[in-house]
Amino acid sequence: MLQGFKDFIMKGNVIDLAVAVVIGSAFGAVITAMVDSVLMPFISGLTKAPNFDSFAVVTLNGNDIRFGVLLTAVVNFLLIAAAIYFVVVMPMNKMIEMRNRKLGIDPDAVEISDDVVLLTEIRDLLAANRGDGSVPPRTGN
Repeated sequence: MLQGFKDFIMKGNVIDLAVAVVIGSAFGAVITAMVDSVLMPFISGLTKAPNFDSFAVVTLNGNDIRFGVLLTAVVNFLLIAAAIYFVVVMPMNKMIEMRNRKLGIDPDAVEISDDVVLLTEIRDLLAANRGDGSVPPRTGN
């Protein structure tokens, strides 16, 4: 029982996942700081409000319905997504593209698996054995 647990914990994908969670939480702090300290103050300077929480408040039977809180959350989400894209994803894609160009790797070239190559050869041999060069019809599913 303990050996199975040890094997599970020592698998590479579990350790990779643990590292990803730790790095993700640390990186989350960086992105949150960027949004809270740079992007939202910039938007606040344009709109003259620190957030949209007081925007579109509707009172119904003495209860406040705050649509602005939802708007603030949506804006924060879009800012975080934009920060991740422009700070992480786009530069990483450029680095991968430069590395592939340096190594002579063509990203448009489709790599065909060995199984597909083997099946194609079998299909072609079957067609050649029929004598007419046609591909035999598919049967079943």
